[in-house]
Amino acid sequence: MTAHDTAAYETAVARYFEAWNAESADVVAKAVAAAWAEDGTYTDPLADVSGHAALAAVIAGAHEQFPGFKFRQTGAVDGNHHIVRFSWELVSVADGSAPVAGFDVIALADDGRIRTVHGFLDRVPTD
Repeated sequence: MTAHDTAAYETAVARYFEAWNAESADVVAKAVAAAWAEDGTYTDPLADVSGHAALAAVIAGAHEQFPGFKFRQTGAVDGNHHIVRFSWELVSVADGSAPVAGFDVIALADDGRIRTVHGFLDRVPTD
């Protein structure tokens, strides 16, 4: 990976959102395997997990907590070397409201899949 491999960064982030927005357990499992290295991790204020099964479970939990919502990228992807950052929000398909927003910093493995995610929540529901 070069010092500024924009295509690799954008591909990794696109796969990340494919995993988070997958709608069935089988599709989530396949998308997680495509996006994350086998020993990939995800850490945010609400979760700290490792491995594909645990990652898929976190994604399923988000879908249970926010049915009818999709994650979408906001702003540009930025990166250097193997580190990438981007912002996102969780948007209601029904009315376009976005009660949750944040940004993530990911580290990529040599094959372009995600090794680690460190997520930060900038906006969360108050109730």
